[in-house]
Amino acid sequence: MSDRIRCNCRRCVIRGLMGPAVVVTVGVLFLLDQLRGGYLSFGDTWPVILVVIGLISLASALAPTDGHVGGPVPPAPPGTTPTPPNPYVNQGQGSGR
Repeated sequence: MSDRIRCNCRRCVIRGLMGPAVVVTVGVLFLLDQLRGGYLSFGDTWPVILVVIGLISLASALAPTDGHVGGPVPPAPPGTTPTPPNPYVNQGQGSGR
């Protein structure tokens, strides 16, 4: 067993279903290709994989993060308050034209 703490919030659980859902979808598409004799060929139905990925991503984005366990965060030095990095530093400064 691993000492790693696993997050059991709904968002992380839904994200964990992405791989199995894609594998099952590909399997069903190949099965339909074999059963229908080319009527539902994989070449015509591959967008279903994109729809499944989109639906799982949407469900994950809309799910609550109650009880989310993040990665380890290093402690701030004593006497200072942690400040998040500013993503807008040095943006908008062109070459001086």
